[in-house]
Amino acid sequence: MHQSPDNDIRNILQSVYDPEIPVLSVVDMGIIRKLSRSADEVVVHITPTYTGCPAMDVISTQIRMALLAAGFPSVKIVQELSPAWTTDWISEEGKQKLKAYGIAPPIGKAIDSVWLEDLKVPCPQCNSTNTVLVSQFGSTACKALFKCLDCKEPFDYFKCH
Repeated sequence: MHQSPDNDIRNILQSVYDPEIPVLSVVDMGIIRKLSRSADEVVVHITPTYTGCPAMDVISTQIRMALLAAGFPSVKIVQELSPAWTTDWISEEGKQKLKAYGIAPPIGKAIDSVWLEDLKVPCPQCNSTNTVLVSQFGSTACKALFKCLDCKEPFDYFKCH
């Protein structure tokens, strides 16, 4: 079975990683919104994980470089802010990669209104839910810092939004 041109481009984008979470590709993160291709140009629509995300310039450059290196003569990157990106768009494979990397993946859906203090976030090291919130912000603004009371390890939790 022959793959569509969009699948070819998507496969190339699987090799472009988020600079803040280097185990997740831009495809895993769900920031690729739309792909289009003409004879002489590829257009990639992306949505930042949050407005003002400092990684988006780097990600845009990496996407452009990967597609140019793959032989596409012209690449246009379009940032779309609406609808806003949500953690619901992270792939299931991406969530497993987060956990394996030591970051607890988001729990529930972005629409859920649960306070961070009330969450029982499983520790990515030992899977215990005997965890507590240490800080609303972790290593980046999109993460919170938790600590496992069983294995005593601190860990980032990718906040639902």
